[in-house]
Amino acid sequence: MAEVREEMTGPAVAPLWERPAEVRRFVGALLRLTKPGIVASNTFGAFAGWMLAAGSGAFNPRPAAWAVATLVGVALVVASGTSINNVIDRDIDRQMDRTRRRPVPAGEVSPAVALAYGAALGGVGEALLYAGVHPLVAAVTAIGWLFYVVFYSLWSKRTTTLGTLVGAVSGAAPTVAGYVAYSMRLDAVAWALFLILFLWQPVHFLAIAFRRREDYARAGLPMLPIVAGSLVAKRQMALYTLALVPASLLPALFGVVGAVYVVGALVLGAVYLALAFQGARATGAAEGRWGGAMFVFSVVYLTALYGLMVVG
Repeated sequence: MAEVREEMTGPAVAPLWERPAEVRRFVGALLRLTKPGIVASNTFGAFAGWMLAAGSGAFNPRPAAWAVATLVGVALVVASGTSINNVIDRDIDRQMDRTRRRPVPAGEVSPAVALAYGAALGGVGEALLYAGVHPLVAAVTAIGWLFYVVFYSLWSKRTTTLGTLVGAVSGAAPTVAGYVAYSMRLDAVAWALFLILFLWQPVHFLAIAFRRREDYARAGLPMLPIVAGSLVAKRQMALYTLALVPASLLPALFGVVGAVYVVGALVLGAVYLALAFQGARATGAAEGRWGGAMFVFSVVYLTALYGLMVVG
């Protein structure tokens, strides 16, 4: 009778505490699902925005608990968007070398679990920002989430070269949210931060497209170097970089940063411009290497600029 019961019910499954290696793998997959590098970069951006407002001297001091709630809330909302992006992009990710080992296409996390996980992270993050900081901060991050998940991941990424601009809106939201969390308003400085991040994003995205051109072509994504050609894409990158340099000085115009920031931003901008214009001479394999160098420096540029906002 015992043998019949085992056939009907299947072998007994050991409880989770007896399968620590399996639990660790699953938890690790959930962490990778959020794209920790993107979460960390955007959270640092929120911190830079907060510190920029705090250092301006234009607002009353805010409780430290607000800063913690802001950073945790922003991190959770960004992690929500990246987790759900994994679900949306799973068909694309399977075709690209750099993404096929992500948790959903690799089968480590099911789409249903990833979707529920992302929704839970976003719900907790938005509730924390709304109740623990300010409704305006929750609104800014919600708009960024909406642009990333719906307007970028579900639509423009797959249909138009302008997807990079749509994604740029979402990329600017965390830094603006950090500033608004302290200032409690969308003033000229907040919009200056938005402009800086908005102009930075297309160069960053297009650098990845040059670096991973074959991957994007295989997946059928309409990236500018593939659709319009290298020359057009390089010209766009140079123009956005040219616009980024004066835009990066706007915080000085509004009196919220000092000489350290101005000098640092000018040096970073000069290097970025020089590297952008080097692309005109790159062809073949050298073009991919140039795209890789632009990608790496775009990360260095933004991280350093955030650092200057904090100390400058």
